[in-house]
Parts: sequence; structure tokens; C-alpha cells
Amino acid sequence: MTGFMLDLQDAAHTERMENVASFIGEDASGSFGIQAWHERFMTSLVFGLARYRIADRPWQYVAVPGALVYFTDNVLTLSTRRYLRDENFAQITALLDAQLVKEEEDLRGMKLSLQRMEEEMIKQLWQMSRGRTGAV
Repeated sequence: MTGFMLDLQDAAHTERMENVASFIGEDASGSFGIQAWHERFMTSLVFGLARYRIADRPWQYVAVPGALVYFTDNVLTLSTRRYLRDENFAQITALLDAQLVKEEEDLRGMKLSLQRMEEEMIKQLWQMSRGRTGAV
């Protein structure tokens, strides 16, 4: 059986896998699979796990915070900010859970920071308007 190439790309590096038999991912419409010589295809993966298999080897899991996948000329390119790859499902799931918790904490911190900035801007605008009103 002839496989296809899989290029995993993130902000730091690229890996190329040859002779990939199948790839399974999930986009907004649900799960999908790709095999060699699939028609041209492009979609966005949701946060979570994708997986691929090289020949008869065990599944390899790829955790992504979202990614763009593009399949053309028997090459599947997966581009993302970062990814984690492992053959051990339990280990990659634990890493993905930890990453999700960290991203949620970062998001909560960012929202709190934005709220404080907004409050400070409103306070400054109020003080400026009081200064102008008092001077008139």
C-alpha cells in the first residue's frame, strides 16, 4: 500500500513523516479521515487530538490547540502554533489536559488584566471630564 507524506509544522520546527497510511482529525463538522491520494482538502482542526498511522506501526497522537490542515499532491500539511506528539494515548491526554488548564488560566489572567485596564481608562476619563467641567 502506498502512503502519503505528513508534514507537522509549528512555530519552532517541522517534522516530516513518510508512508503515512491514514490520518484522523476533527474539525467543526466532526471527525474525518484521510488516506493516500485523497482529493485536495483543507480544514481547521479544533482543539484536541488528531492521530495518524505509519504502515503497521501503532497510532501516533498529535495534540493541537487548533490547526490548519491541507492535503494536496499526496502530502498532508498540518500547521499550528504548537503541537505535542506521542504514541502513548494516556500520556498525550494528560499533557493535553495540562495544556488546556494552562491556557484557561492564561485566558482568565488576560481577561482580568483587560478589565483592570478598562476600569483605569474609565477612571481617567471621568477625572478628565471633572477637571474640564470644574474649569468651565
